[in-house]
This record gives sequence, C-alpha cells and structure tokens, in this order.
Amino acid sequence: MPLRALLIMTFCNVVWALNVVVSKIAIADLATPPLFYALLRSAIVAVVLVPLLRPLPAKLWRVLVIGLAISGGSFALLFMGLETASPSAAGVVSLTGAPMTVLFAILFLGERVRWRRGLGIGLAFGGVLFAMAGDNQMETGTGLLLVFLSAVVGALGSVFVKRLEIPSIRLQAWAAVASVAVLIPLTAAMESGQAAALSNAPWELAACLFFAAIVVSVGAHTAYYRLLQEHDANLVVPLTLFTPILTIVFGAWLTGDAIGERLVIGGAIALAGVAIIVLRPSETFTRRFLVRPRF
Repeated sequence: MPLRALLIMTFCNVVWALNVVVSKIAIADLATPPLFYALLRSAIVAVVLVPLLRPLPAKLWRVLVIGLAISGGSFALLFMGLETASPSAAGVVSLTGAPMTVLFAILFLGERVRWRRGLGIGLAFGGVLFAMAGDNQMETGTGLLLVFLSAVVGALGSVFVKRLEIPSIRLQAWAAVASVAVLIPLTAAMESGQAAALSNAPWELAACLFFAAIVVSVGAHTAYYRLLQEHDANLVVPLTLFTPILTIVFGAWLTGDAIGERLVIGGAIALAGVAIIVLRPSETFTRRFLVRPRF
C-alpha cells in the first residue's frame, strides 16, 4: 500500500478513536443531553450533504431505516452509554460489532462460518466479557449495556447495507436526514437542558460538533471509502483495528481512564478475535462492512 494511503488510514484511525473521547467530553463535561448531541451532529451532516439528496434513491424507506441504524440510532445509544461509561471501556465493548455483524449475516444472509471465524467470534465476545467482569470501570452497568446495544444496532444495519444500491456518501446524507427526523421528537420527549447546554459552553460544544460531524463523519469516512475504491479491502480494512487500541490510549491520556489489567488482557483477546473475523474471507459480504459500518 502506498505511503499516502497509510497516512490517510492513520488519520482515520486517530480521528475515529478521538471521536469517542470528544463525545465523552461533550456529554459528561459539557452536560449536553446525549440524544440532543446526536441530533445536532446529524443535523450538521445533513446540511453539509444536502446536495446529495437528489435524485431520490430507490426504495427510500429502506435507505432511511438502514441509514438510521448505522447513524443516529447507533450513535444515540453510544452517546447515552458514554454518560457513565469511560471511552476506554466503550472502545473495548464496541469490538462486539464485528462478531455481531457475522452472526446477523448468518441469520439474514445465509453466511456460513467455519471453525476459524467461529473461533474469532468466541474470542471477541469472550475477551469483552472477561474485561467487563473486573472490579474496575469495566464492570457491567447500564452505560456499557447501551454501548453494546449501539454495536448491535450498527451491526444489524451494516448487514443490510449490502442490499442498498446507493453510494456511501449519499447513504450518509440520507442517514443524517432519517436521524434528524427521529431524534427531534425523542430528545424533546425524553431530555431536558438542551438550551442550557447550548448557552453554558457554546464554543466548546461547537468545537465538539464540528469534529464529530465534519472531521469524522464527512472527512474521515469519505477518505476511508475512497481508499476502499482505490485499494483492495483486504489491505485497508485490517488497518482499522488500530482504532480500539488508540481509543484506550486516548481515554487514558485525555480523560484519565483507569486502565486495569483485565481491560488490557480482555481487550487484547477481543481484538485478536476481531482480527481473525476480518482476515478470514466472507462468502456473502465484503470486509468493509465488518469494522466501519457507522456514519
């Protein structure tokens, strides 16, 4: 792979990992309601990508539902989980997204899994459970359950992305629109303090939203999918495995996460399982849907 492509993938990994930390700061430190934060993020993406909404895609309802799953739906659950979960913990639990994608492919796409990828699935789930069983910040709680549900929703959506005939960047635009439509009534009914969050630290919140919407969703994802068009997915997708490692590092560095022994061991086991899943060939869908399914 050319040096330029490696540098772009390094940029993407750093940005994706920092996004979890930035979201934690916006929600926990700036006291932004998580559904409201997810709404603002999706609204910015929708405004930036509004020219891509035309022409209307075929089977628009399916595009909207799947787009919601891999965008506002999964991110809203992640942000809700980050109210109590640490970025490092969330990074490890999010590793369940890859094995969940394979399991959903078995159920809905007739995917066949041989013993090597079966081993990878077992290692991924086993490593996460091992890390969560400790007496540190990884112990099971509501926050980590929401992070896990976020991974489940994102994995479910990523399986059905294969059935859509729409470019990734246009899907991202429609995903943002669907997310805005759903999150507006949800934040209005379930949350309070939205105006206070905007007025208390407007510039800090604006910086977090700019990073999440423009740098991450528009910038990094566009660069990633362009690399997938230019290079073999077998070379590009395994490089995304650096994201959970960097998430743990940034969590310890920027938000002071306690990195216990069980987190490191469990995360390493889970990462090894995900690596096996990604490196083994799939019969029904490409590797690109295993690791970066969310916008």
